[in-house]
Amino acid sequence: MYAHTGSRAPAANSLRNPGARPALRGAPIIGMMRTMADWRRDRIGSALRGENPTVLARLPATFAVIGDVQWLPGYCVLLSDDPAATRLSDLRPDQRTAYLESMARLAAAIEDACAAADPAFRRVNVEILGNADDFLHAHVWPRYGWEPADLVTRPVWLYPPERWLDPATALGPQHDALRAAITANLARE
Repeated sequence: MYAHTGSRAPAANSLRNPGARPALRGAPIIGMMRTMADWRRDRIGSALRGENPTVLARLPATFAVIGDVQWLPGYCVLLSDDPAATRLSDLRPDQRTAYLESMARLAAAIEDACAAADPAFRRVNVEILGNADDFLHAHVWPRYGWEPADLVTRPVWLYPPERWLDPATALGPQHDALRAAITANLARE
C-alpha cells in the first residue's frame, strides 16, 4: 500500500486471492511467487536487486516508485537507496542534497503528468513522515479539485483508512499510462 511502504503493507496481488493464481505447479512458480511476496517486505533491497515492480526510475541516492494505491492517481514514493537510513539526518550532507533534489524532481514529474492527464489537478504535497516504516521515504501526493470538499485542502492522512485497502483503486494496468508519463518526465530531466 505505499502509504506505509514497509512490511505492514497488505499484498494486493494474486497471493491474496488463491483463485487468481495460475494453475501451474513446480519450483519455478514457487520461486516466482516467493519473489513477488518478498519485494514488499524489503522494498529498498528489492529495488537495489531490480526486483521491485513499482520502481519508475533510479535517481541520485533514491528510487522513484509508484504507490500501491492510486485513489489519488499519480501517488508516488521516493525511497532512499540506503537501507540503513531511517531519517533524512542519517544521510551524509551530499546524500541529503541528492535525496532532496530527487524528491523535487519526482514532484515536478508528477505535476506535469497529472496536469496533462486531469484538468482538475491542483498541486502536489510532499511529506517525509517515517512514523510507520523504519526506512527513509517521502510521499508525493497529487491533489485534485474533484476530491471531497472536506478533504481537498486537508492532509491526505485524514482520508478514511479504507482507502488504503480498496481493490478498486489498487495499482493496476489502468494506471499504466500515468505511470509511463511520470517515468518519461523523470527521464527528460
